[in-house]
Amino acid sequence: MAAIDVGGGVEFEFTGRIFEWRGPAPYYYVALPDEDSADLKEASAVLTYGWGVIPVQVTIGDTEWETSLFPKDGRYLVPLKDVVRRAEGLDEGDEITVRMVAGGG
Repeated sequence: MAAIDVGGGVEFEFTGRIFEWRGPAPYYYVALPDEDSADLKEASAVLTYGWGVIPVQVTIGDTEWETSLFPKDGRYLVPLKDVVRRAEGLDEGDEITVRMVAGGG
């Protein structure tokens, strides 16, 4: 879905697969599609609070929360907190629909 301006923010809705990024502790993410990442990058100068990190309001299923996207390999990643994954019954490899508003959300 193309980005939509919603009262000073930019809204996205997309479907992606949950993946695990191993580190000192496992972290779970879903990546914005290439086109949405490119749209967000164009607006990032007015949305970021530094280091390319962008605050967003995210909704998956019935769960809504605030988090920050960060750039990785030309795309933006949405971190999925354990509490969100548990509330929605999500696990690595699941395909999910994400709604989010970056800036002004």
